[in-house]
Amino acid sequence: MAVAIDPNSLQLKDQVVSINRVTKVVKGGKNLSFSALVVVGDGSGHVGYGSGKAREVPMAIRKGIEAAKKSLRKVNITGTSIPHVVVGHFGAGRVLLKPAPEGTGVIAGGAVRAMVEAAGIQNVLSKSLGTTNPHNVVKATMDALLKLRSAAEVAATRGKELQEI
Repeated sequence: MAVAIDPNSLQLKDQVVSINRVTKVVKGGKNLSFSALVVVGDGSGHVGYGSGKAREVPMAIRKGIEAAKKSLRKVNITGTSIPHVVVGHFGAGRVLLKPAPEGTGVIAGGAVRAMVEAAGIQNVLSKSLGTTNPHNVVKATMDALLKLRSAAEVAATRGKELQEI
C-alpha cells in the first residue's frame, strides 16, 4: 500500500473532467442531482481523482475535490516526460501513454489530458482505447501512471547497477 500523501503540504490545482446531470425517479416525481469527476495535482508528480454528487454543481465539485485529495498518489516522471511506454486498464477502458521528446506537448484527449497535466507531465503521446466513459478513462490513466517505474527501481529489482541498464 502506498504511503498517504498530506494534501495540505502541496500546492494542488484542481480540474473538472466531467459534470453529469443524474435523476432518480421516486414516488413523488424525479430528484435531480449532479455528479462531478475532478482531478487534482501539484504539477510535480502528485495526482489524484475523485467524484462528488450533490444537488448543485459547485457543491458536487467541492465534494469531488475532497475525494480527490484523499486519493493522491506519487507518479514517476523523468524530466518533462514519462520513463517508458505503458498501458493502463480499467473496465473496458485502456490508455496508452508514450514518452515524447522536449517540445512535443501533451497529445491527449480530455480526461487523459487532465490527469497528465495535473501530474506535471509536459511531453507525452497518448491514445485512449476502448471506452470513452470519463470515469473509466481517468481510472485507466491513473493505473498507467502508477505502473511507471524509474530506471533506478528497475535496476534494484533486477539486482543490477544503474549503469548496466
